[in-house]
Amino acid sequence: MSHQQLAALDVVVGYTRGARVLDGASLTVPEGRRLALLGANGSGKTTLLRCLSGALAPTKGRITVDGATLQHTRKGLQAHRQEVQLVLQDPDDQLFSASVAQDVSFGPMNLGLPEPEVRARVAEALDLLAVTHLAARPTHQLSYGERKRVAIAGAVAMRPCVLLLDEPTAGLDPSAVTEALAALTRLQASGSTVVMSTHDVDLALGWADEVAVVVDGTVTQGAPDVVLGDDALLARARLDRPWTLTLGARLQALGLLPPGPLPRDTDALLAALPAPAEASAGAGAKEAIHPPSAATRGVELPLPGPSGGGR
Repeated sequence: MSHQQLAALDVVVGYTRGARVLDGASLTVPEGRRLALLGANGSGKTTLLRCLSGALAPTKGRITVDGATLQHTRKGLQAHRQEVQLVLQDPDDQLFSASVAQDVSFGPMNLGLPEPEVRARVAEALDLLAVTHLAARPTHQLSYGERKRVAIAGAVAMRPCVLLLDEPTAGLDPSAVTEALAALTRLQASGSTVVMSTHDVDLALGWADEVAVVVDGTVTQGAPDVVLGDDALLARARLDRPWTLTLGARLQALGLLPPGPLPRDTDALLAALPAPAEASAGAGAKEAIHPPSAATRGVELPLPGPSGGGR
């Protein structure tokens, strides 16, 4: 899979008798990297993903791949869907074949590929998503997390340059989230650009190379710690500040973290903290400058006399 740049330029989408969902939204998907798309319910995240995938034609603006505008013709869309694949939030909207292997093979077969090539793609996709052991399993017997990964495998079998995932971790327990993120890491390592929409700001901060926030019909895009550290933007988007940034900023203020970019996940935060010996030495130094008061040492202070004066 070769890397190609997917972009939305000044996209406008408005549904009948409603306000514009997207109103001049622009987004550049960085080639070969991980992009998290955030926003409140109804902000337009899914609409933007549908535009990027070719499933929805914008009212105004355009979708481009390496600068070439997507043409919403049969030929144009067929070519686009070999480069860009969208996986919907609910896997049951995509799974319909009797078995996992049959479902994953559907896309490559529709391309008219020879059977050996189809088999190779199916095996590759199942391996990347760690669901090879489910190949013969009926799709209706899968857990929700397994169905999510099989739905992604069906898109991966098309060998797209860009994989768009609408809330791939929604509804999953922590173990299944870990498995899904590990699968996405393998996909990126194999040559795919991965875009994931999510409400989880902490997940986005730790996982993504770049983040984009959809709010008021437009998109703000940039480095995760910069965009997700913008309290005014997060308030407009009805998103919480990631707890790692909140805690990291507080620890910096207390002198327990060095100045500079804040850690983006728990492991990085713990690694940045001083060792216990250093922390103790620092505390001792502070005590030498500001010794604890008698009250903090448990010594009972004398009460003032009747005149209200001290000793």
